[in-house]
Amino acid sequence: MKFNWNMPAKLRPSYQQELAAYYTSWDKGHVLQAWQHLERAHILGQPYPLAHTAVHWQMLLFGFKTRNSREVIGQVPRLLVGGIKSWAGMIPLGNTGGANVPPLKPLPIPEDLQQIIDAAH
Repeated sequence: MKFNWNMPAKLRPSYQQELAAYYTSWDKGHVLQAWQHLERAHILGQPYPLAHTAVHWQMLLFGFKTRNSREVIGQVPRLLVGGIKSWAGMIPLGNTGGANVPPLKPLPIPEDLQQIIDAAH
C-alpha cells in the first residue's frame, strides 16, 4: 500500500490553475464550465489528501450555491473518507468526484490531464 502525503510541486500549478478557472467561471455565471474545472481539479488532486478534500469541500459549496441537494448529500461521505482513501492510495483514478458518479468508479483520465500527471512524476 502506497501512502500519499503532498502533491508534487510540478503538479501543484495545474491543480491551482483549475481551481482558479473554477472561480473565474463561477464569477462570470458559467456554472457548467465552473463545475468542469472542479472535476478536473478533482482528478489532479485526488491522490493527495489535502487537495482531494479541498476539492470536495468546493463541490459541497457548489451544491449549496446551486441548490443541488443531490450534490450536497453526495459530497458529505466523500468529504469524510476521500482524504483517508487518498492517503492510503486507494482511489479510483479518473473519478470526477461529483455525486453523479459512483464514488468508487474509475474513469478514463482526459489526455491533457494524463500528460500533466505523467510530467509531474
